[in-house]
Amino acid sequence: EMPGEEGYPAYLASRLAEFYERAGRVKVLGSKNREGSISIVGAVSPPGGDFSEPVTQNTLRIVKVFWALDSDLADRRHFPAVNWLRSYSLYLDRVKEWWENNVGKNWLELRNEAMALLQKEDELQEIIRLVGPDALPPLDRVVLEGARIIREDFLQQNAYHEIDTYCPHKKQYEMLRIMLKFYHLMKEAVEKGIDFEKLKELKSKEAIARMATTPNEEWEKRFRQIEKEMEEEIKNLMRG
Repeated sequence: EMPGEEGYPAYLASRLAEFYERAGRVKVLGSKNREGSISIVGAVSPPGGDFSEPVTQNTLRIVKVFWALDSDLADRRHFPAVNWLRSYSLYLDRVKEWWENNVGKNWLELRNEAMALLQKEDELQEIIRLVGPDALPPLDRVVLEGARIIREDFLQQNAYHEIDTYCPHKKQYEMLRIMLKFYHLMKEAVEKGIDFEKLKELKSKEAIARMATTPNEEWEKRFRQIEKEMEEEIKNLMRG
């Protein structure tokens, strides 16, 4: 038998496809006509984190969702340690209708805006390493602050916290919407000449950071209060 790439068998790709293609909607064997679904979550651990090795590459050609675990995030105690820039889902178009009908009309727009903000933050990292964050223009510092809020207060989740371990879809949507609104309000304030340092001292930032741990029976009322407070704080700053 001729070996394939890096000594793996030549049938590696077809065997992987046979395994993953078992997932999906199925008709259950037996006397009754029953339907169900099978989800497969595979874990691939390439040596040295080398994503170019054959098993990883052939797996990525088959699957439509990829969660890239990041040891740097784990070292920083950021959990789940999923790299948001390397991970992806090809099911966005399929789930869009459900999310917009059941959760929020502009769900996909919010998701895309959050991803764009995190991408901008990543692009600024090289400049930050050279000159430090304090040397950046105010609008770039607003980008960093907006991305930090999404990273630390939205993407991070405490699996051991009685409230944060589970998050209803609607609560998740409202958290992201309010965080992005706060980013836009900060941006508007800086464009009108407000010192960025004053924005860092806003009390509503602390309230936003605690949204994830708001009890599920109270979050709707509390989120409305937080949104109102942050609007008033920034408006007061702009009035002088």
